[in-house]
Amino acid sequence: MAAEATVTMYSTAWCGYCHRLKSQMDREGIDFEVVDIEQHPEAADIVAHHNRGNHTVPTLLYPDGTAQTNPGIKDVKAKMASLA
Repeated sequence: MAAEATVTMYSTAWCGYCHRLKSQMDREGIDFEVVDIEQHPEAADIVAHHNRGNHTVPTLLYPDGTAQTNPGIKDVKAKMASLA
């Protein structure tokens, strides 16, 4: 089995949806990197690009260049399976 690719989660410190998804991804053993869009303005631009100008978090960016906005853990697992 190939090593899992790393997902980038664009987040903020105050986002409850982000905290929930982080804990679910940890529980499922999905590797991810967190980037706080309030600390990194260039990251906010990436999020806006994938969300019609909105800074909606969590936004996940996958190694294949696709993104999901506020996905459920089932959606994340399905996407990761498609990348394997």
